[in-house]
Amino acid sequence: MRRRSLLIAVPAGLATLAACGDDSGSSSDASDSASPQASATSAPPPPKIVDGPLPAITAGTKFGEKPTVAKGSGEPSKDLAVKTVVAGGGKAVAEGDFIAADYLGQIWQSAKVFDNSYDRKTPIVIQLAQGSIIDGWRYALTGKKTGSRVEFSVPPTWGYGEQGSEQAGIKGDDTLVFVVDVQDTFNAKSSARGKKVPQDDAALPKVGTNTDGKAPSIEVPDGDAPKKLVAEYVLEGDGAEVEAQNSVLVQYKGVLWDGGKEFDSTYARKQLTSFSLQQVVKGWSQGLTGKKVGSRVLIVIPPDLGYGDNPPEGSGIEKDSTLVFSVDILAKM
Repeated sequence: MRRRSLLIAVPAGLATLAACGDDSGSSSDASDSASPQASATSAPPPPKIVDGPLPAITAGTKFGEKPTVAKGSGEPSKDLAVKTVVAGGGKAVAEGDFIAADYLGQIWQSAKVFDNSYDRKTPIVIQLAQGSIIDGWRYALTGKKTGSRVEFSVPPTWGYGEQGSEQAGIKGDDTLVFVVDVQDTFNAKSSARGKKVPQDDAALPKVGTNTDGKAPSIEVPDGDAPKKLVAEYVLEGDGAEVEAQNSVLVQYKGVLWDGGKEFDSTYARKQLTSFSLQQVVKGWSQGLTGKKVGSRVLIVIPPDLGYGDNPPEGSGIEKDSTLVFSVDILAKM
């Protein structure tokens, strides 16, 4: 069985082995809208992918601009119609990757826009995996490159199914039209890409600065652990600052101050983790708030901001342990 993340905190000071990252669909700001997250239904067979028909984009035609899309003309395809409107030159998206993307979704028959991220000024960050997102997105975007604008139509079979989405006004026989600007893609080999920051304090752990997707080294010094929270840049990115209410997509590695033994790592699981800063131990939420996306951060968490005298069973963490983490902030959600 895959080992789970130790990060999530629960009320009354308890901790659990349940993984934030196991809920692979991200908890973005779009959670109250009709975002393309999947419903709990069994997956249909893969669709046939065709070139059209697709309605015209009549305004906002450049990558990153909010598009205006015409009403669908005639009957939509029963297959998945996909067109690359703007071809990007970045990394190719693979199934299972997390993507950061802006998007607009509307109904073919009426041109009613039921959701878009452009007005929120916050791209969605979500995993292209079965159960995390509607299948139309998985099949339409796999293989596309970052920097691409992709338009596609999704029949109910690979959308919201016969039940539709009452919240969004989507009926069970509605074909959906999406325009998606693929901004970035992340997988288990992703790393922070920030500027190196000197690590001059001999009393603090030293964290490796490699950006090859492999786990960075963490060298814990001899001597007493700090009594207060430490949160310092190792690599300083140039992205937006993380706010206390945000969710984040991260790579991380955790070791014990006493002995330096590793107790948790996304690198070892070969799977990124996403979670809300309101769901994790206080040392994580306080340590990452205000830090920039694209950064690697050293966090040293004293017991009162970690697990205290009640560490997760089977975690290898003793009572009143000081924890040391290297955290790569890949995206804000």
